[in-house]
Amino acid sequence: MRSAKVTRNTLETQISVDLNLDGTGKAGFETGLPFLDHMLDQVARHGLLDMNIVAKGDLHIDAHHTVEDLGITLGQAFTQAVGDKQGLSRYGHAYVPLDEALSRVVLDLSGRPGLVFNCEFVRASIGGFDVDLFHEFFQGFVNHALVTLHIDNLAGSNAHHQAETIFKAFGRALRMALMVDPGMAGMMPSTKGVL
Repeated sequence: MRSAKVTRNTLETQISVDLNLDGTGKAGFETGLPFLDHMLDQVARHGLLDMNIVAKGDLHIDAHHTVEDLGITLGQAFTQAVGDKQGLSRYGHAYVPLDEALSRVVLDLSGRPGLVFNCEFVRASIGGFDVDLFHEFFQGFVNHALVTLHIDNLAGSNAHHQAETIFKAFGRALRMALMVDPGMAGMMPSTKGVL
């Protein structure tokens, strides 16, 4: 199985991530940020990833360091777990609706970090969680997972729905990109020969 365990300790946060890319969507989260836990659970469930994440951070200041470092640590675990990417589909995309909200996520296991994040939330906070931090989470992830990631919220008048469609679509796009493509068996999905 493609799996990894990563621990990241700084003066601001202590984070451990246990990730299995060939899972069934089982997950456990202890981050001190209930709404983020709810969003990460969407990624696990819809991406069929097993994840166990424990984070302790300086939440008495704010959630920024914890959220960013969660993205970094998850990205590091992803890089270790995915391996050389031989035979993988490489690309993934998903459109996910939730009532009035709709988001699109497109990603490439490119070996190059890149984030395009087009999301205008209708309010600044969801369940006490600052929506600006979603960008920080995904930026930390792409920088260390070495993926190209485009996230577009296309519609929505409810911030909870907007966020949920983003994270569900992210999970489903990951699932597609990580699938083994029988036509690519034993091959690298790149003319460069490496990703």
